[in-house]
Amino acid sequence: MSLKIRLTRGGAKKRPYYRIVVADSRSPRDGRFIEKVGTYDPMKPKDDAGRVVLDTEKVQAWLAKGAQPTDRVLRFLDAAGLLKRAPRNNPQKAVPGKKAQERADAKAAASAAPAEGEAA
Repeated sequence: MSLKIRLTRGGAKKRPYYRIVVADSRSPRDGRFIEKVGTYDPMKPKDDAGRVVLDTEKVQAWLAKGAQPTDRVLRFLDAAGLLKRAPRNNPQKAVPGKKAQERADAKAAASAAPAEGEAA
């Protein structure tokens, strides 16, 4: 059985509230879980202590049993000092798309053309 430490969504519409749970990876996101190990309230300010609440002993026990955290939960565990998250880098994400590059090239060509005409 593949175990995941992941988020299950609760709360009202546009007012999310998440429980951090240990669940079988095949079960639905908000479905059956094995144990609740914490909570996450994204509506609270980032510096609020109650934004992420973890039961560190339970989390460490499940990690020892082989449970794999999802990326978002891994961020929480890294902030709590339980696991180390490897930094990620995607330099291609900052590159403009094809259409945006075409528009930028056209704008550069248009601005260069009058400048050459005035110089002559």
